[in-house]
Amino acid sequence: MADLSIGSGLLPDRHPTGDFFVCDIFDALPKDDLATMEHPIFSLSTRPDKRILSYSHNDVEITVTPSVRGLATIHDKDILIYCISQLIAGLNSGRVVARTLVLRAHDLLVATNRETSGDGYKRLRDAFERLAGTRITTNIETGGREVTTGFGLIESWQIERRSKGGRMVNVQVTISDWLFRAIQAKSVLTLSRDYFRLRKPLERRVYELARKHCGRQAGWTISVDTLLKKSGSASPRRVFRKMMRDMIAADHLPGYQIEEQPGDLMRFTPRDVVVEPGQEAGPILSTRTMEQARDLAPGWDVYGLEAEWRSYWHRSGRPALRSPGAAFLGFIKVRITQDAGR
Repeated sequence: MADLSIGSGLLPDRHPTGDFFVCDIFDALPKDDLATMEHPIFSLSTRPDKRILSYSHNDVEITVTPSVRGLATIHDKDILIYCISQLIAGLNSGRVVARTLVLRAHDLLVATNRETSGDGYKRLRDAFERLAGTRITTNIETGGREVTTGFGLIESWQIERRSKGGRMVNVQVTISDWLFRAIQAKSVLTLSRDYFRLRKPLERRVYELARKHCGRQAGWTISVDTLLKKSGSASPRRVFRKMMRDMIAADHLPGYQIEEQPGDLMRFTPRDVVVEPGQEAGPILSTRTMEQARDLAPGWDVYGLEAEWRSYWHRSGRPALRSPGAAFLGFIKVRITQDAGR
């Protein structure tokens, strides 16, 4: 896998830890809901975007209407990802969760790799306002229910108190019932933490699509036209294709490589399944092991857990394992225990 920290154009890791694996255990893993990973909801613009967006694909219809402050952006989505992650961690540990969360603003900024300066807090407040003001009308199914409805990405938010210097300390957020149904149904996938280091909006959106569609496949191929439509990019096809070629050249999409193929196609391949000449393929997990993993961690994204485990195995120097299945199941037990202790 390419080194994501050298010459990659990624944002810096603003809050590094001595042991990234330990950080993974103690912090709720980033989670994203399947519906907004599949369909374009968020603006990819870095300037105020006041367009009304309409999207139709197969049987899904979406209209996104901005507030006077513009559409919610893909970077604003960090807040929702953080909320989803906290609620899923609560569900996995057996806690009762609700649509309203009280969050420490500093924790949210650190977890999403944002600056904790005064500007960082101001940008956070601006993001809350765009999320609350953007209105969605859609028939996307969440939690097994298809309901045509209109809603804000978050229902409400408030700053509960400020420090003496005027900086927000705690914020209270109420997410939409539409999103909460998806969380209750655990219609989510785990994201790489390096998602928050992706600088360009299109990179974040393309990563979401790759994460959603690759799954356990050896790869995923999509036409440039369809990728353009699903990304939500407002760029002409010619410009979009150039941006995709630039992304291929940079080669820093977490977990995935992109290849342009004949016929105006883009091919996404999970990095973990790419075996270089002379390298071993890595630990092999049996179907039985994956079934045991599902029994051990009901409701969890076992393939996300597998990706974490394999990533740690690589960072540990690819040690020989007598029983890969037992090692993987042991890793899951540690994750569940640590999550329950939060």
